[in-house]
Amino acid sequence: MTYAPEVRARLETDAKEIIGRYPRPRSALLPLLHLVQSEDGYVSDDGQEFCAEMLGLSKAEVVGVATFYTMYKRKPAGEYNVGVCINALCAVMGGDQIWEELSEHVGVGHDETTSDGKITLERLECNAACDFAPVMMVNWEFFDNQTPDSARQLVDDLREGKEVAPTRGPSRLCTFREASRVLAGFPDGLAGEGPSAAGPSLEGLRLAKANGWEAPKPGAQERGSEK
Repeated sequence: MTYAPEVRARLETDAKEIIGRYPRPRSALLPLLHLVQSEDGYVSDDGQEFCAEMLGLSKAEVVGVATFYTMYKRKPAGEYNVGVCINALCAVMGGDQIWEELSEHVGVGHDETTSDGKITLERLECNAACDFAPVMMVNWEFFDNQTPDSARQLVDDLREGKEVAPTRGPSRLCTFREASRVLAGFPDGLAGEGPSAAGPSLEGLRLAKANGWEAPKPGAQERGSEK
């Protein structure tokens, strides 16, 4: 199976734009993988062959990269990729319990998709938002300070088609394919929406301002050690 002519033409146009951003064509492989994922919902065999052809690479080179990164799916993914952080801090704050109860609630395990095609569930090692633990991500948007109840409600709302907004960031969730297109380098205009940092993330700055603390001047530590 290959892409239909009209799909192929559209992908080629986008791919050439992506490739033109880089001094060497092969440097465009990562965004090209996101591009084909935005079309197929995963990095399909056709998508791998397309990337190889556009970049003058072997298919083996493309597969080697596509299978290294977890953001590239190797089978059809759901409309919403729901990631539960189970790394150290999130785990002890309840992330392990959220994972176990959510997995049982939707009836799928790691990197599996619900029968309605709505939810792909994923265990994540770190969402890089430890100050809001336990944290979940849906299509890489943050849902902070989660509980088993709020996690179940979130996936239920997604499956029912209700409007769901991340804790931080855009006022609406995009689909997995839409998110993949953004990661390919085609902005959806939502990047500036909502707060990017809040609450605990800014606590250190607040304390520094309240106490008049300043960062050490360059070379201050070296001068102090000479005394």
